[in-house]
Amino acid sequence: MRIGLPRLEPLLGGSCRGWLLLLRSVGPRVFSMASETYTSGAHSAAFVTCPNDTVAKDLARGIVQRKLAACVNIVPSITSVYEWQGAIQEDNEVLLMIKTRSSKVSALTDYVRTNHPYEVAEVISLPIHQGNPPYLKWIADVVPE
Repeated sequence: MRIGLPRLEPLLGGSCRGWLLLLRSVGPRVFSMASETYTSGAHSAAFVTCPNDTVAKDLARGIVQRKLAACVNIVPSITSVYEWQGAIQEDNEVLLMIKTRSSKVSALTDYVRTNHPYEVAEVISLPIHQGNPPYLKWIADVVPE
């Protein structure tokens, strides 16, 4: 998913004149994006493993449709090695990377627990401390408080 400006370096060639022309054409908008404020930890990246692509897509669609997240990336073909019921297990799984508001992690967890086929579904989240301000704003715009 691309949100924002395309890469400009190849067009500008690193020259001062190129950058000056760019600044004149787009004005202060470029700088206002960089100066937007963000409250550290207001958003989270959550991770859920799934047994297959079908489960992953079903969960991802449900999560986004219910506005529990702005975006879910589906990462195919990961290998998980873990201990379960006293034995070391190794399984091929699919990973969901979920971008949401931190205030939605509890509801996200409830949704996954209700709709996931695993007896104990993985739902972990990490706070986002920094990032691209326009992207973080997009998450806030898509996922209501």
